[in-house]
Amino acid sequence: MADTASSFRYRGYRIAYEVHGEGDRALVLIHGLLMNRRMYDRLAPAMASRGNRVITVDLLGHGDSDKPDDMRIYSMSSFASQAAALVEHLGLGAPVVGGTSLGANVTLELAVHHPERAGGLFIEMPVLEDALLGAALIFTPILLGLRFGKPVLAAVSQALQRVPRTNYLLDILLDWLRRDPDSSRAVLEGVLYAGAAPPPEERQRIEQPALVIGHPNDPLHPFSDAGMLVEEMPNARLVDANSIFEWRFSPGRLDDELARFLDQVFAQPDQGARPASAASDFAS
Repeated sequence: MADTASSFRYRGYRIAYEVHGEGDRALVLIHGLLMNRRMYDRLAPAMASRGNRVITVDLLGHGDSDKPDDMRIYSMSSFASQAAALVEHLGLGAPVVGGTSLGANVTLELAVHHPERAGGLFIEMPVLEDALLGAALIFTPILLGLRFGKPVLAAVSQALQRVPRTNYLLDILLDWLRRDPDSSRAVLEGVLYAGAAPPPEERQRIEQPALVIGHPNDPLHPFSDAGMLVEEMPNARLVDANSIFEWRFSPGRLDDELARFLDQVFAQPDQGARPASAASDFAS
């Protein structure tokens, strides 16, 4: 089936998404902070070619979805509710849900507060307690720049919106720079104000099978956070990426890891209501 783009309404706002492939084996992919669903333009077709129906979504404030200038809209709990609403809108039952960075944390929030909406979890580069210093060092100057450099950034955004899409990796960077500075500031302020992840005591109660991808030498997504998460979650398995660039430049090994995880989840008779004893096979 050809890729199809569509949207639905969430509390009066429009949320855009795209479907790759078809069938009952559903995978929902959630993008990183200030990025959009196009960051999965390679991964989504790759997983669809292996018999999965892959849905990529633009959370509010991102991509083609509405971008209200209200920081209260942009919290992990709100993003998780948006993901849950997408699953319900498409009638997916209990798909595998996952994402990168922001998408990873939204997935954790979904598993805690909407566990019936996810039968498995894919978590790349979670941002937990060990990332606090890196997040402060990275996002504080970005927020200052968005607040005080708005005229320049707005002009850059308008100019870059006229640049055609050409290269996958270049477009990821350009999409970040194309953003409206007011929207970016509202998203960042909302996420930082409301908290980035569920606390450890809530993460320990997540029972869905989970594939966690960790990267070395990344101050915003330290490998220790990925390792800590796997120790906390009873049915999680850790995969060590060579670097943050492996999945972007040489995706074969990690594509295979994700595809194998999907095969394991969907081989279960009812991944949406699996007891912990059955899910424990995924942590081995």
